[in-house]
Amino acid sequence: MRLATWNVAWFDRLFDDAGVMLHDEGDSARHGITRAQQLDGIAVVMQALDADGIVVVEAPDTGGKRSGVRALEGFAARAGLRAREALIGFHSHTQQEIAFLHDPERIRARHDPRESARAPRFDLKAGHAETRISWSKPPLELAIEAEGVALRLIGVHAKSKAPHGAQNPGDLRRIAIENRRKQLAQCGWLRARVEDHLEAGDSLVVMGDFNDGPGLDAQERLFGRSGVEIVLGEGEPPERRLHDPHAQLALSQPIAAQPATARFAVPPDWRILSALLDYAMVSPDLMGWAPRWRIWHPFDDPAIYADTELREALLAASDHFPVTLDLDPTGNTPAAD
Repeated sequence: MRLATWNVAWFDRLFDDAGVMLHDEGDSARHGITRAQQLDGIAVVMQALDADGIVVVEAPDTGGKRSGVRALEGFAARAGLRAREALIGFHSHTQQEIAFLHDPERIRARHDPRESARAPRFDLKAGHAETRISWSKPPLELAIEAEGVALRLIGVHAKSKAPHGAQNPGDLRRIAIENRRKQLAQCGWLRARVEDHLEAGDSLVVMGDFNDGPGLDAQERLFGRSGVEIVLGEGEPPERRLHDPHAQLALSQPIAAQPATARFAVPPDWRILSALLDYAMVSPDLMGWAPRWRIWHPFDDPAIYADTELREALLAASDHFPVTLDLDPTGNTPAAD
């Protein structure tokens, strides 16, 4: 079984209100990339992933006349994807949803947020005193049946720490710290959810864009640790920790070369910044499912770099690259790609 997570930059901008793809020469939200080029790139990448289920971060909007499910399923049909059935949980207050595209012949999935004393459902009315955490992009909590087994999956798009709107160095620091505080609060809520599932004995995958990673910015020193470390359960006994080898590498070798899942052009000189922002974390029991992780980074993966069509598609489609997680409930390790 292959699961994937991919932040597809402003996927929503590629569809009209009826969910019809805008496959034309108009500008996408990607600098210098047309809508047709971005749509074609996304199709090539998703075909190459050939995943049974994909957590799509920044999926098309749902609200008013727009339907993210309609847009995604139309796209999947046009691209000839096995993962052709879409599911969205609580709607976002932005134009970016978290969706799950899956192959209905391989996976049964349903939106299933559980009640929790530790982390009350954030969609409850604000009058609940315990509900203090706000998510502009609510996590997608799924119950999944596949390969004759059941597991839980939480799709994540955590708060960005970028200091948008800053007018001066003081603003930049203040906004960055406020955003970091919100991001850590969201990760604390998510860790409480993780603890509920671990105590219930659930097989759990947490995947998506955390907008964070160990040692990623200066504000981390003010708060002691990253949101990713909180969700992983760093410092907890092994049976209460989630595992992601890319996060573990960043934690254990902070001054060594790091894996990356995203690359951005950063002002004022617009040089490229690479960052590890996207993760696929698994509960301890899933380590017995022969898990294999892969970051589909065109400059870090020689096989992808050698595939010109796939390399160019990845660069056109998004500023993030997919992360795949292969799981085998029998525990058999497959041959290398």
